[in-house]
Amino acid sequence: MFFNKKKETEEKNFHFIKIAALLIHAAKIDEKYSNEEEEIIKKTLIDLGVNQNELDSLMANAKKDEENANQILDFTREIKSLDESNKIKIIKSLWKIIYSNKDADIYETNLMRRLTGLLYIDSKVMGDIKEKIKNENAS
Repeated sequence: MFFNKKKETEEKNFHFIKIAALLIHAAKIDEKYSNEEEEIIKKTLIDLGVNQNELDSLMANAKKDEENANQILDFTREIKSLDESNKIKIIKSLWKIIYSNKDADIYETNLMRRLTGLLYIDSKVMGDIKEKIKNENAS
C-alpha cells in the first residue's frame, strides 16, 4: 500500500512539474521573468492541487526541466490529458503571465497560437480568455 501511494505521488508531481515548466517557459520567453509571474505560477499550481509544502521543490524541478527541454511538446503532453476546466485554468494563467507586464510580444503570442493547437483549445475560447485577461490588466 505504501509503495502505491508513493508511486502515485511521484506521477502526480511529474505531471505538475510539466505544467509548471510550461508556465515558466511562457514567463521566460520575453526574457523578463519576474516575481509577479512566479507568483501567478505558484497560485495556479496550488489551484490545480499542488500541496503548499511541495511547492518550492516542485518549482525548482520545473525550472530545471524547462531549461533542459528541447521543445514545448515535452510539457503539453501532460496537459492534453487534463479535463477542460483545468486546461482553461492553465490557459488563463498563461495569459496572466504574458500580460503581467501589460503587453504581449511576438514570441508570447506565437507561443499561445501554437498552444491553441497542441492543447486542442478552441480558438474562440482562447481569444475570449485573452481579451478578458488583457482587459483586466489594462485597468
